[in-house]
Amino acid sequence: MVLESAYLSVKPGQEPEFEAAFARASALIASTSGYRWHRLHRTLEDPSLYLLLVEWDTLEAHTVGFRQSPRYQDWKKLLHHFYEPFPTVWHHTQVYP
Repeated sequence: MVLESAYLSVKPGQEPEFEAAFARASALIASTSGYRWHRLHRTLEDPSLYLLLVEWDTLEAHTVGFRQSPRYQDWKKLLHHFYEPFPTVWHHTQVYP
């Protein structure tokens, strides 16, 4: 399993629109082979900052299966204009327990 993480810095004042767009975009990622689950958390100290967590079967499920699919193009159209700056995505493997 691979855990994807990204801090999403949303332009201030656009949080409600972002959350609505994210709800629509969720079906796009969830329909990808190798997808397990995803969560979006809003930061208490900075309400314009969100943490996205996605669990995948493999790294390639994300980097190839999703990112190279037409669904990702729709995801980009729905969400990428909200970010300032554009997020860095990290992939993690569990070491404990």
